[in-house]
Amino acid sequence: MCANCGFPSAPGHWTEAGAATPADRLRARFRRAERLRAILLPYGLTVHDDGMVPGMTVSTLSGHHEMVADLAELWSVVERMSGRTLDPLDPRFTRPETAQ
Repeated sequence: MCANCGFPSAPGHWTEAGAATPADRLRARFRRAERLRAILLPYGLTVHDDGMVPGMTVSTLSGHHEMVADLAELWSVVERMSGRTLDPLDPRFTRPETAQ
């Protein structure tokens, strides 16, 4: 349990499978956050994962923010904060040539 935010420590996400060391797991979290920032920017949102606390922070460009525990929770928070439906499997996000 994180003393700062109250989230229990996360067991890891399936995208971190094969991470041999804690440093590899941290790098995977940072890559995931970088990809999420690229996806969410057109929706007026950003995401931050500092690697120190479980979960991520989703923020509007005006400064409103919410903590989310995992990716499943992130998508519902994103839709609520942006007021728009978002499909994380949209080809704009999943094609290698467009996903940054």
